[in-house]
Amino acid sequence: MPASGCTPASASGLPPLVDIGANLAHDSFDADLDAVLHRATLAGVTQIVVTGSSAESNRKALALALGHPGRLYATAGLHPHHASEWEASLAAQIRELAAQPQVVALGECGLDYFRNYSPQADQRRAFAAQLALAAETGKPLFLHQRDAHADFLAMLREHRPQLGPVVVHCFTDTQAALEDYLALDCHIGITGWICDERRGTHLLDAVRIIPDTRLMVETDAPYLLPRTAPKTSHRRNEPAYLVWVVRALAAARRQSEAAVAAATSATARAFFGLPAPE
Repeated sequence: MPASGCTPASASGLPPLVDIGANLAHDSFDADLDAVLHRATLAGVTQIVVTGSSAESNRKALALALGHPGRLYATAGLHPHHASEWEASLAAQIRELAAQPQVVALGECGLDYFRNYSPQADQRRAFAAQLALAAETGKPLFLHQRDAHADFLAMLREHRPQLGPVVVHCFTDTQAALEDYLALDCHIGITGWICDERRGTHLLDAVRIIPDTRLMVETDAPYLLPRTAPKTSHRRNEPAYLVWVVRALAAARRQSEAAVAAATSATARAFFGLPAPE
């Protein structure tokens, strides 16, 4: 049976959706991944990019993509939370994974000064190394930034001429920051943060300036369950809830839900080099 909140998505007749960032390598999905993917299908989410953020999750994300060809894809990188783990062997792993066709982007990487789980100097070192890897491999780049805009922007601006496509995923910052990223020809990933009336209302205005060809949607599952979705007992986000992000974006941008779904999916397929859904 579909999860609560999934039936309206499947009944809406939206074009097929692409979730550009779901942490399906997270252990919360180990016991019921098949059911999660079934609910995603019922909700119209036909392609999912599984986020890699550490040596272990990079390997697991690729394994998931290999096990679900044409449906799941993977990224490979080191999240700033784990930046202190950066070493030559991890760089070699990411370089090797980048050669796999199922790995469609490098990252998640960037800077996070909100948590500072790794020292800021270590974060900058790991981020610079991954920017260089992206330039070397030509892979699209899947980026994370929180409370570190100035340093993040300076580093990204320095490397941008050598980089291919770039997405600032899970964007939650100000419109001024958004304008900075768009000026660097970045794509923007929007999550259920836009559905949060406590902290996401500023996005309702900001997202209007994102061109259709730069906008993508994601759940960041199991995190950021949209607060507009029906309540569940487990409180775990999953790809089936992507429709609630589409709905919030459509209302904010004064577009139809179908138009947002079609545009974000077309943009995602072009960005990651995904085939059209069967």
